[in-house]
This record gives sequence, structure tokens and C-alpha cells, in this order.
Amino acid sequence: MKKIFLYNKIAVPDKTAWVFLGVCLVAAGCRDHGSRKGQVAMEAGTDYPVYGGNKAGNRYSPLRQIDTTNVKDLQIAWTYDAREKQDTGNPVRQRPREIQCQPIVVNGVLYGTNSKLAVFALNAGTGEQLWKFEPIQERQRFNTNRGVAYWENGDDKRILYTAGAWLYALDARTGKPINGFGNGGKVDLHEGLGAGLHHDVNTLSVTATTPGVVYKNVLVLGSSVSESGDAAPGHVRGFDIVSGRLLWTFHTVPQPGEAGYDTWPKDAYEKIGAANNWGGLAVDEKRGAVYFGTGSPASDFYGGDRAGTNLFANCVVSLDAETGKLKWYFQTIRHDLWDRDIPCPPNLATVSHNGRNVDVVIQATKDGLVYVLDRDSGISLFPIEERPVPVAGLPGEHPWPTQIFPLKPLPLCRQSLTEEDLTDISPESHAFAKERFDKTPQPNTKFMPPNEGGTLLIGYSGGAEWGGNAVDPEGVLYQNANEDAWDLQMVDVTVLNKELASFSHGNLVYAKNCSFCHGMDRKGSGSQFPNLLNIGARRSATEINAIVKTGAGRMPSFAYLSDDDRNALVGFLLNTEDKKKTAKIASEHSNDMDTAVKKKGEFPYEPRYISKVWRKFTDQDGYNAVKPPWGTLNAIDLNTGDYLWRVPLGEFPELTKKGIPITGTQSYGGPVVTAGGLLFIAGTRDEKIRAFNRKTGKVVWEYQLPAGAFATPITYEKDGKQYVVIAAGGAKEGSKPGGWYVAFTLK
Repeated sequence: MKKIFLYNKIAVPDKTAWVFLGVCLVAAGCRDHGSRKGQVAMEAGTDYPVYGGNKAGNRYSPLRQIDTTNVKDLQIAWTYDAREKQDTGNPVRQRPREIQCQPIVVNGVLYGTNSKLAVFALNAGTGEQLWKFEPIQERQRFNTNRGVAYWENGDDKRILYTAGAWLYALDARTGKPINGFGNGGKVDLHEGLGAGLHHDVNTLSVTATTPGVVYKNVLVLGSSVSESGDAAPGHVRGFDIVSGRLLWTFHTVPQPGEAGYDTWPKDAYEKIGAANNWGGLAVDEKRGAVYFGTGSPASDFYGGDRAGTNLFANCVVSLDAETGKLKWYFQTIRHDLWDRDIPCPPNLATVSHNGRNVDVVIQATKDGLVYVLDRDSGISLFPIEERPVPVAGLPGEHPWPTQIFPLKPLPLCRQSLTEEDLTDISPESHAFAKERFDKTPQPNTKFMPPNEGGTLLIGYSGGAEWGGNAVDPEGVLYQNANEDAWDLQMVDVTVLNKELASFSHGNLVYAKNCSFCHGMDRKGSGSQFPNLLNIGARRSATEINAIVKTGAGRMPSFAYLSDDDRNALVGFLLNTEDKKKTAKIASEHSNDMDTAVKKKGEFPYEPRYISKVWRKFTDQDGYNAVKPPWGTLNAIDLNTGDYLWRVPLGEFPELTKKGIPITGTQSYGGPVVTAGGLLFIAGTRDEKIRAFNRKTGKVVWEYQLPAGAFATPITYEKDGKQYVVIAAGGAKEGSKPGGWYVAFTLK
């Protein structure tokens, strides 16, 4: 075991240098700002003007009208029905889609989005609609949208948001597109991604789930892309807010001559995509710096084509917001084989450390870690150890022999899985889980490389989620965390290809494009990747064809497939394909496709191994197969790295009635904390919004919403009254659909 004395790499003007600092890093890298213990940077006022509350992403409000003594008196102030309507006024019948939007409030106007990616403006005091903008349907993908950005310069006031493959600029007063921005008010999100490449990126799936951040006249934006061999580049870009012109591009898979290029095979940038920022960003206007985390490179779970540590995947990164020039990076996972994207925006705050005040970046991760990094250098304030990890990977794989482990704060969730960790809600559930567990290679740690025999993957869909966290002025971090394990089994594509020789055309297209998420057996992995065996009962052939072409939700677009491929795939899914007729086509198609790939410079590339099984590890009734709590809310003192409290978040009422202690549930969406001593959070399976006493972790108010609220609440003041608003969209994890924004205020 080797201890790292707070080690990182910093970019300096015109060159890159390795910097090694000891435990005394604070003296070298920190600034003394007086007695500002735990101060939250860039506080919001009566509005909630930015996704995350402020540009620092603190989700903290100085409002105190609603406090621990009167929160029990909250009542509904207004409700806005964000569902699409027919001419009769009735909701349009459509596939249930989530609303993950955390709206913003600027000058008393609330701006949000609905499940079909329309953006609207409301009177924040009454919920009255002021305007609504419907995005174009061309190349439209019903991706998830988590919010919008606001910019103004004098009388020029704009809303910037993404829908499908487009970035829009709208007049904040009318909702009309800004004609001088891009092409008629929109910019193609493929802009600049193909520079330096030999393949066309314009047919690849590119959208953005989380809004960008504004620095002066620059919008810094990440993206959401595919996670398999057809992944587009995940570069972070800066756009001119006035004109829509692309100003700069930071290559997350470096190109020749760029820092980090030597951490990949020399041609990796030509075929490896992703390593994208989909979780969001924060900006420090004083420093002119933007901060963000990146995801894993394509393809997930197998990295034989990308030997090396793979910078700048799985990194916390700081760039010059105006130029895109690298300031520093901190890599959390080397050569990711476990899909450990950094899932949420960083949080900027000031903490007291070793007697001095330090401006920091806080980054929580999927595997339940919390990094507290100096904002100027990227150096960890708390010690980190570098430890050896298992390296028995799949043939052709290159697992990195060591990974880093922060010593403080302690992890939010399990880092390994033993028999003691299996569910104990009933003897039957424990026995069911143990039968699968006993087939798993040991030791079952979070760094066990995927294999053909199967692993129980932890640190993938747990820890922190996209909702992020909150930090109060005392330097206390509030983070909701999930406990989850997934059953993962890989299959050799060369073996699979032999089987494909007898496949029909549609089965072949499915195997090469869809099985990665939905499995070769089409059973999926729950509501995230649904079972497709009976899709004909839910979708028509026309609907399936359209979804395959444009994408939907987490599903990327497969626009590069030919009409014949899509039609064959639809026939296979609906069991209407003439398999004898298409068997010969499949064989010819396979050969043609292999030739085409070579001609196109090995893109989209096919990894040697793909997932055969990928589903949640559950008991016989579908409950989590690990021991509760399955969802928690945590308070961590960032000044010391110690936990202040930890409580279950959410419940399954049917289990509680059986006498099982409250288990907590998965939660999606984050918290907002206030000067009134409260923390508001929803996101749980039980469809409630709750208020906690932020000092004690005790629930002081809760309300049963009309649908699950898998979003982050906001709070603001309008005409002297404080409001709390949450989007109740439902439709996640098999829950009933919703489509409302609900506002609360005091009686």
C-alpha cells in the first residue's frame, strides 16, 4: 500500500508540469480570506437564478422565512400542469417521460421544461404561464433535460437550453428564438466535434442533459452521448452567447500534441468517444475558471482498445472559462472498466483547513467518494492512498494496477460486497441473494474487472447521482446516496459473431447495436433499460422505428443505421420478421459492415467484449439484494471530513407494515438547503417531498406528491413570500407518470 502525499498535475502557461506536494499543501496552494469558515461562494438572493442555485452550484438559499418552527404550515400555493394538451384540453397520450428539471427564477419569473422538452415561463408567485416554446421536431430526441441557463446584457435577456441535438437561445421575455444566434436561434450540438477526425459525426447521438454555465458572454457546455462503440466525442465546448459561434473546444480524448495524448493508444481519438461531461459544471467568476467532471470512455466495461490511464476521462477538470485552456485535472478512476462517470456537478465552497480558509471544489462520485480539492491546484485537502487492485481482466484488457482511495471523508456507500452485506429483510430474500452471490469471483471489490463468468458490480449505480448535493455557509455537505449492485456478465464478440452467422438480419442488427443495454435475451435491466420481449404490446412498428432513429431518454440515436437495418430490427423486435428470407441478407450485411468499418477508419468500432447480462442485483421480489439502508441522506463537515449525521431517505410502506425498519429507497434529484435551518429533498420511490432539520437530520415536514419528483427542488421569494417548488414528473423506475410543478408556501 502506497500513500500519495496529495499529488496532482497542473497545467501552467505553455507547458505542463508535475507537481508533488506533501501534507503541507495548504501553505502553498491556499489563500487566506479572513474568517470565512465554510462560506458558500456566490450566494443567491431572493431569486434562484442558476441551475444549482448559483454558479458555484451550492444549492443554498439565504432565505429564512420558512424555518424549522413553521415549516409544518406549508401548503400548496399553485400547481402548473406541464403535460402536453390536445385541442380539447385533455393530456396527449404519450410514452411516459420523466421531468428532471430544476427550474430557475429570475426577476420573479420561473423558467422550466416539460417531458417533451418544451420550455416555459411562469409568474413565480401564481404559476400563470407567460409563454411556452416548442422545439423543432427535426432530428429531435426526447432526451432528459435538467434545466436552462439565463444571460442578460442590458435589454438583451436570453434563455439558453438544449433539446435533442440543438442548443437554443430564446428571448427571455417572449420565448421567441433569437435570430442572430446560430441559424435562426439554434446551434447544432455536433458543431466542432468532427475536427481532426476522419469519420462523420453528424449522424451520431449528441445532446445535453444538464444546462451549461455562463461566464461573461461564453456558455460552457457538456454533452450526453452513446456509451458504446458508436459514441461521439465528449468534448467540452465554449459558445459565444451573442452569436452562437463555437469559441473553443477542450478534447476530452486528446489529439496529437495535446496534454494527455500519451495516456492512450496513438489513434484512440479517431475511434474512442464519450469521456463526456453530462453531469453539469460550476464556474468561479473571480478566477475565470470553470470546473466539471467527466465520464468513462467508450465502450463501458471493456477497454482493450484503449490501453493507458485514459485522460481526461473520469477526471475533475478546471479550464479557463474564456479560452478553454487546461488549468488542472484530478483523475478519480484510471482506465475505467466500470462505467464510473462523475455523475453530478462539482460544488464550490470555502472551508477551514489546518487553521486557514481554503477555496475548494467538492466532487461526489458514483462509487460513493467525496473529493475536496484546492480550487487553484486540484490538490486534495485530505490524504489519499494509492493501492493495488485486481488486474485479472478479460483477454486483451489492460486493467490499471493501482487506484486511489481518499481517507476522508469516509465513503457514502459500500466499497466491497461480502456475504454479510446481503439483504436480511427476510430469510427467503437472503437465500435468493446468496445463491447468486456464491457464483461470484471473490473478493468482490469495486475494482474487480468484468469477466465472462459474471461479477456483482458495485459503485456503478450508487453513491451520488445526477441531482448533486448542497453546501451551507458552515461548510457542511449534504448528499443523498444510493446503495446498489448490478449483475454483469461479458461475452466474447468473436464467439458471438459465430452465433450471428445463423441470425436473421434483424437479430444481427439488434445484437450489434441494442444488446449492450438490453441484453442478448432482450430482458433488459429494469426500467432504466426496459424488457423488449413484449414491446409490441406498448409500441407500434412506426413508433419503434422513430425511436431507433432519434433516440429517447437514455437511449441514443441510431440514425446511422440504414432504413433496411431499422426495418429489419423492428421486425425482429415484433417477431414479424421472415427469418429464412433475411438470414442470407444478414450474412452479406455482416461482411459489408465489417468492410465499411475498415474504410471509415474503424468507426464505429466493435469492442472485443460486450455485456451479455446487465441487470440490477435484486431478491425474488425485486427489492435490492444488499442489506438496507438502500438510500441515505448524509451530512459531512468538510472542514474536518467527519460525518455529522446519516439517516435513511425514503421508504417502502409495504415493507414498513411488515415490521421491517425503514430501508430508504433509491433517490434521484438533489437537496436544497436554506438559512431557515432546512433541507428540502424529494427523488424517492415513495413519491414524497420532505424537509429535514439540517442540524439533526430529523424529518420536520413531508408531503405526498401526485407523482414521483425525480428532480431537485428550488426556493425563492416573490412579493415578500418564500416558495418551494418541485417538478413531479413521475415515470421513473416503473412509477406512475406525472407532469406537474408544485409550489408550496406558508399559510
